[in-house]
Amino acid sequence: MIVVALVAIALVALYFYNVRNFNYWKERGVKHEKPILLFGTNAKNYLQKQSVTENLMELYWKYPDEKVVGFYRSTDPCLLVKDPEIIKRVLQTDFSMFYPRGLNRVKGHEIEPMLRNLFFADGDTWRLLRQRMTPAFTSGKLRAMFPLIVERAESLQARALAAAAAGRTLDARDLMARYTTDFIGACGFGLEADSLNEDDSAFRKLGAKIFRFSVKDAIIIMLKDFFPHLLKRVHTLKRVEGEMTDLVRVILKQRNYQPSGRNDFIDLLLECKKKGTLVGESIEKRKADGTPETATLELDDVLMTAQVFVFFAAGFETSSSATSFTLHQLAYHPEVQKKVQEDIDRVLAKHDNKLSYEAVKEMTYLDWAFKEGMRMFPSLGFLVRKCVGKYTIPEIGLTIDEKARIWIPVQSLHMDPKYFDNPEEFRPERFHPDSYDSANLKYVYLPFGEGPRACIGERLGHMQSLAGLAAILSRFTVEPAPETVRKPAVSPNAGIVQSIQGGIPLLFKERKINKL
Repeated sequence: MIVVALVAIALVALYFYNVRNFNYWKERGVKHEKPILLFGTNAKNYLQKQSVTENLMELYWKYPDEKVVGFYRSTDPCLLVKDPEIIKRVLQTDFSMFYPRGLNRVKGHEIEPMLRNLFFADGDTWRLLRQRMTPAFTSGKLRAMFPLIVERAESLQARALAAAAAGRTLDARDLMARYTTDFIGACGFGLEADSLNEDDSAFRKLGAKIFRFSVKDAIIIMLKDFFPHLLKRVHTLKRVEGEMTDLVRVILKQRNYQPSGRNDFIDLLLECKKKGTLVGESIEKRKADGTPETATLELDDVLMTAQVFVFFAAGFETSSSATSFTLHQLAYHPEVQKKVQEDIDRVLAKHDNKLSYEAVKEMTYLDWAFKEGMRMFPSLGFLVRKCVGKYTIPEIGLTIDEKARIWIPVQSLHMDPKYFDNPEEFRPERFHPDSYDSANLKYVYLPFGEGPRACIGERLGHMQSLAGLAAILSRFTVEPAPETVRKPAVSPNAGIVQSIQGGIPLLFKERKINKL
């Protein structure tokens, strides 16, 4: 009887814990989905029937006249923000109230090792890392990296050529992931990943493993949303944690913990470590007179490994997602593809038919086509921010509390006819300077985010993506394969970075015009 009573008490306690916030949006007069036990309003996503982005899109279109919509991820009240002016406040104007992403549900030393990186970190850790790492992405650094891109572009062409000669279908998603993996391996770690030449490349396998979620992984992620503090010692990235730690340890030892002169990402981190403790103004704490306290951070091996992890993961995955989808669209729009190829041919003819940093920057129409691909299928379909204190949204007079999370539905905004006419149409001319209203669309078109937490590697990602597309389209015309799906489905277990279910099979037909 005692056991039964204890179980009953535990279940009742669990119930009340779970529903404690379920009137949050009702009390504030915000239209919202009705939550259910454990799942909140997120059951389709937790059960892998719908990706996070698709879940947000469903909410976005269900309430067409609302500036904000309330929902719940398990017990947490979340706010979907649809209005560009409110988005501007969250990302830029009132950034001091929304500097955390809120993706880590625990703090400090409780955060698992691989998530102590620039993307996931919050507060002073994020700010100090951002200040030190920004110099890695200057124009001069990008220009110096470009020869590494050219080498990988030649391997990219060779792999596509072999498939074209055999009339074999290639998965554009896998092809571009191999290209970006090889480039990130070279410019990040000074390593020859060689995944374009080796089907069983260990580096490519490691990259694929990062974004391959098993049923077990999905359950762990779901349970950590339900009970974040009870499961804080359970790591969602345990499957790659050991390999990544060993890889970085080997590279650091090879370099004797000293910059090697390669000027790659590892060298940047070693230079940061050599300068000693990271010091700057705190974004989290203030003195009695209102001025920021001083924040410090030691760049130890764990933090360095976490930065390497996110540089590798984000560097290859987002670019390969964006470039492969752009190729998919071009395959179904041969008239647009021809314009892109004419643009590439014209620029290369001016540069002795050689791909270069300067040449890529001149490929205007290719740039428009890539931006249009990112509009229709942004690699990150949403942005997240967490409120750090009680805050009133002036446009609607809504007051939210500390820890409330704001979700910005990037793909939904990109596909809203209010901002882009005929949004389902692939039309690069939208980004012609005479047509694109950059001032009014700044907080609508958000493939790289905006504000102080915008993607630090935007220019690097953009550069490697355009170079990869130019390398392919200067030599090949892409066409749909018999098995290609016109509107491919998004993988329902996709989290932050979107992925296409089943890949993007395409045919590559040699043009026999330009050769790098």
